Amino acid sequence: MGRLQDRVAVITGAASGIGAACAVRFAAEGASIAALDVAKPPDDLWSEIDASAPGTLFQEVDVRDEPSVEAAVAATRERFGRIDVLVNAAGVVGFGMAHTLEVEEFDRVLDINLKGSFLTAKHVIPAMLEQGSGSIVHVASVEGLVGIGGQLAYNASKGGVVLMTKNMAIDYSPAGVRVNCICPGGVETPMTAMLNQEGLKAVGEKLRKFHLLERFAKPSEIAAATLFLASDDASFVTGTSLVVDGGYTAGHRIVLD
Repeated sequence: MGRLQDRVAVITGAASGIGAACAVRFAAEGASIAALDVAKPPDDLWSEIDASAPGTLFQEVDVRDEPSVEAAVAATRERFGRIDVLVNAAGVVGFGMAHTLEVEEFDRVLDINLKGSFLTAKHVIPAMLEQGSGSIVHVASVEGLVGIGGQLAYNASKGGVVLMTKNMAIDYSPAGVRVNCICPGGVETPMTAMLNQEGLKAVGEKLRKFHLLERFAKPSEIAAATLFLASDDASFVTGTSLVVDGGYTAGHRIVLD
């Protein structure tokens, strides 16, 4: 029996990257999958999920649009009858310092990464309150814990997710709803694929070496940690930020000759 047997999981950003890896792993662990994304998952990915999940439902949703989010959650409840897990993996990266950052870009990053996670949770939580149980996992970042130059909006959005996680855990723990977030380091996703382009390869290599394991994570490695938080194995865990960063935040090696 899988660790999410007979559970229903809503996953945003499920068409690629961490969200897709979570959908694949959760389906393999026995969960029915309600996948939300602005883009349809590739056919091979969706076939893999559909083949192992007890039930599947894909909905094209922009997490910034509350009516669409509300309708998607309602459709999920109508299809499956309950919602046990929410993973907020939809996210974008953004660049710029305060004096150069356009307001529209700041709003875009905050709206998807922070507001989108809030909106999805807002409409999923009532189902969990009715059940008296549930697990929410927001995908934050190590950049919600430590800063990185030139990424003001992204740092602000992920820092907001970290503190929002604590607030939701305080508010909903009496009702049996656990809320945690996961803080990955660099992950090999479409978001970091730009670092493989000519002119950015040196930057990518430097970023990889900032991790003590000297590589980025595979999406499946982040999905495995997210599964822990979503499952009953983490039944005494709420309000925490689980760092899965290959040593990025541990410190730096100093080599002495």
